[in-house]
Amino acid sequence: MKVLISEDELQQGISKMATEINGQFGEQPLTVICVMTGSIILVADLIRQLTMPVKLGSVHASSYRGDTSRGELELDTSMLPDLNGTNALIVDDIFDTGHTLNAVHNHISRLGAATVQSAVLLYKHGRQELEFDVDFVGFEIPDEFVVGYGLDYQGIYRNLPYVGVLESGDLAAEQENN
Repeated sequence: MKVLISEDELQQGISKMATEINGQFGEQPLTVICVMTGSIILVADLIRQLTMPVKLGSVHASSYRGDTSRGELELDTSMLPDLNGTNALIVDDIFDTGHTLNAVHNHISRLGAATVQSAVLLYKHGRQELEFDVDFVGFEIPDEFVVGYGLDYQGIYRNLPYVGVLESGDLAAEQENN
């Protein structure tokens, strides 16, 4: 596995993103919406650097079924607080095709949030299928399958403290082990 973004680089990028979010919202209360499960580590690190009053909610969004190809998006929003009139910030691990963030954004907007913005750790180039403007981006990356810092392959690697690229040999070894 090749390290794409080191632990130190991640922390610097998250601090930069937090500074931008603090600048955008000032002291206005903010409801941070964690897109589970991949962004849980990012959200934990990010909200500790936010200076405004923060509420936390989560949605579970899943479109991958055991491999690296996308299936139908499933969205569970039962863990959201009341969003009516709030400033909402959707935080996701990666912007890939755009389908997940677009669906979550549309759903949050329908729930009556006054503003809905988005933040992603990784913006992957070359895979977008929808036009969507992400408000806060930690890192732009090439079109490679990445794991670590919350991102997984078949449920593993989320615990890595860095973002790594799964190479074809890594994938073959994982398939042999399963």
